[in-house]
Amino acid sequence: MLEPAAPSPAVRGIRIAIDGPAASGKGTVARAVATALGYLYIDTGAMYRALGLAARRAGLRVDDAAGLSSLASGLPLDFAWDGQRARVMLGEEDVSVAIREPEIGAMASAVAVHPQVRAELVRRQQLLAARGRVVVDGRDIGTVVLPDAELKLYLDASLSERARRRHEEFQAKGERVALAEVEAEIRDRDAQDSGRATGPLQVAPGAVLLDTTGLGIDEVVQRVLRLAQRAGA
Repeated sequence: MLEPAAPSPAVRGIRIAIDGPAASGKGTVARAVATALGYLYIDTGAMYRALGLAARRAGLRVDDAAGLSSLASGLPLDFAWDGQRARVMLGEEDVSVAIREPEIGAMASAVAVHPQVRAELVRRQQLLAARGRVVVDGRDIGTVVLPDAELKLYLDASLSERARRRHEEFQAKGERVALAEVEAEIRDRDAQDSGRATGPLQVAPGAVLLDTTGLGIDEVVQRVLRLAQRAGA
């Protein structure tokens, strides 16, 4: 179960909060930045995806707020981070691949609209981040989870660029999905994430906005690392 020890001043470091819409590159950038700095990487989106997967397996409806909240509070969720790769664990099961299915992504956004669910997962995220020396990515990190983070970033890209990236990911895994279908799914996800009443996707006050359209991952990572160094990393 994800219950970290109390933070120690000896391990304090800056907290980097990275927000952005689906396929904006925030996860890839966050992992690379965490690796370069020797920080812990916390993928909050994976937490909602894992809950979505567990809900599907349990036969829960995405509008069952009470059932989902109960499931979230007892979810045996943890991360295994080796400095290069973050594995998402449900108990003893590595669900890192299973939670990346398009259907699970849609479920993650649907379960995240419930305030009770978000409150439980946000609590866990804040406990982890309290250690310092973390890179946390998601959709409400700078606005809700870590509004006082030492560095807040918002990564974005055009819809067509994000769809292309996600489509290439599917192709690399041998999955045949039409580009138009991927773009429609991302468009729907954007609308759901930005329109929800609790923790909507938005640029946090004081966040640095980085448009990654047309930029390579290495270039974005280097920009973030320079910002992190200025913030005290």
